[in-house]
Amino acid sequence: MTKSTVIRGASVVGLLGVTLSYGWVEIKAQGADLMPINYVRVEGAFQYIGRDEIKKVLAKQLMHGFYNADLQRIQDSVTALSWVEKVEVQRVWPDAIKVRIREQRPVARWGGDSLLNARGELFVPASVAGFESLPVITGPEGQEQKLLEVMKGLSIALRDRAMVLKEFYVNERRAWKVVLTNGMEIKLGRKAPLANIQRFLRTVELLGPERVAMMATVDLRYPNGYAVTWKANAEKIDWEDIVNKESNRA
Repeated sequence: MTKSTVIRGASVVGLLGVTLSYGWVEIKAQGADLMPINYVRVEGAFQYIGRDEIKKVLAKQLMHGFYNADLQRIQDSVTALSWVEKVEVQRVWPDAIKVRIREQRPVARWGGDSLLNARGELFVPASVAGFESLPVITGPEGQEQKLLEVMKGLSIALRDRAMVLKEFYVNERRAWKVVLTNGMEIKLGRKAPLANIQRFLRTVELLGPERVAMMATVDLRYPNGYAVTWKANAEKIDWEDIVNKESNRA
């Protein structure tokens, strides 16, 4: 829901909903040269940015009058807010400033306290509580964009086999590991990890979803196969029967 909020001085009228578009904010520019800034229009759909945060930042930057306002400084100050992705600032004749804000939209968690947007850009909000449903990526600093793209590809490949990626790890030795929402851990290693996961996924159809659900750990760090650790209640598998059925089907 989009709701316009009018702020006059320090009072706020009609703040409703979680997605907001702030209306005209009246600014009293005491001592401003020539022409004061009487209004600021803040545009954007907001779910996580608070109106008080924006008011506090703007109040420090808009006391120098219409012509003397430093638009770049205003932009930089608003951009510094953790949930702000992009800001555009412009003068509106005769006494107003327009500020367009695009809020961050997280698509993944990075480590324990950071988030990534769709372009793989890292930002650190005050808290990541409430984003537990997002997949987690843990990896070397500076590799955020690359690993996000890899995770997207892994997620699609796994989803095609009714598996949902929950966590994607890359350690200091560049070895990959994936954890699914059902608790299965898949060790891909650091040599040809994408080829390893494809080899594993090709066998999933042979095993069937019930057997796959009984896998606790899958170790793909073997050149010609993989090792499986089964859950305690898993039934014994007749591998010879599976191979024979596949041979007959071929």
